[in-house]
Amino acid sequence: MCIRDRNPDSGPEMHFSFLDLLAHAAKTRSYTAGTIIGSGTVSNDDRSRGSSCLAEQRMLEKIDTGEFTTPFMTAGDTVHIRMLDADGASIFGDIKQKVVGER
Repeated sequence: MCIRDRNPDSGPEMHFSFLDLLAHAAKTRSYTAGTIIGSGTVSNDDRSRGSSCLAEQRMLEKIDTGEFTTPFMTAGDTVHIRMLDADGASIFGDIKQKVVGER
């Protein structure tokens, strides 16, 4: 399976900043140095930009057509992630991982 030409951009449409997320979570949790906070994927209003995750892609298909057409990943599939800044330069290099079966 290969999903190409995805170009999601969470910046303009991320409704809560990481500062907002930290402040909200800090109401009920204590943090120490090294704590990691993740936001999950962020959808774009412009659906032509693509999806940031398979679950989102599948739900958009279900909403639009009533059917899931994109399969979940299976052993042998490869995940390739690349993130570029506004000038098109790589932020952290390419990440490639191959999905393996259970051991």
